[in-house]
Amino acid sequence: MTISTSHLLKETADIVVRKQLDFKLDNSLPKYWFEHNPIKTRLMDAVCATFPEGEKYFIVSVRHFREKIKSRKLLNNVADFIQQEAQHGIVHTQFNDFLRQQGLPIDKLENKLKAKLERSRKTVSPEMNLAITAACEHVTAMFAKCFFEQKSTMQGVQDPRILAMLAWHSIEEFEHKAVAFDVMQTVASVPYAMRAGAMLFLTVDMLSEIFINAHSFLKADGFGPVQRAKLIGEGLVWGLSPKGVLAPMFKPWLNYFKPSFHPNQESTVDQFPIWLEVFAETGDPILAGQAFHRAAKALPAKT
Repeated sequence: MTISTSHLLKETADIVVRKQLDFKLDNSLPKYWFEHNPIKTRLMDAVCATFPEGEKYFIVSVRHFREKIKSRKLLNNVADFIQQEAQHGIVHTQFNDFLRQQGLPIDKLENKLKAKLERSRKTVSPEMNLAITAACEHVTAMFAKCFFEQKSTMQGVQDPRILAMLAWHSIEEFEHKAVAFDVMQTVASVPYAMRAGAMLFLTVDMLSEIFINAHSFLKADGFGPVQRAKLIGEGLVWGLSPKGVLAPMFKPWLNYFKPSFHPNQESTVDQFPIWLEVFAETGDPILAGQAFHRAAKALPAKT
């Protein structure tokens, strides 16, 4: 079943390619930068560490269909999507260098992920690789909303540079969240069953990889087997429990399985324009990230 989304293309947010942003990522960054907490930090590190190879996979998956695109708007969006993803790869490679210098097994992680994604490109159809990419883009945008919608969620980030990197990445995920999906629906004509199956596969694969990689990071940090098991348990509760940090993702994740779904149906965060305004005025992603976080919703006071 193929759903036409051409009527929604005009509603896609402007995609702006921002190059050579300097987040000043160096050895002065704190080791446990998320609330001084090893498992929260390493889970976030485990997500970030996959981005350089993951972005390459997304680019190749979408670019495969570029010659078949007839819509000038979509063609321009794809070009901007590719450039944004390339910039994400550059910045997160710098962040991976920071993690590597801590003694984390980043080379092993990247080599394993690279081999896995190359195998997918060779053994799975281009349509399925695109469907996985579209699913991942939806999940990444949901991650961004979960972490930045409420001010309290990122309150414990110990360094404005990391906060700024994550805020910038989130902004651009919001901007291009519909591109892979639009290519999948209007160009590749991916059937509904493949789209839904890709999301199920991606969800299980991504969550398992995050926790496996976080475990390997904790091991490299020197935590013993019992300590690691305890920390992973705490991480599961923090992330995936009914009141966990990712709990707000469940409804938009479920929405993806509606036959009529389109990513533009999902809202971003209210302070989205704040980042754009501050960055336009200053050209400084760190100041923009701080303003973005300050403008997030505050939890209502308990009575």
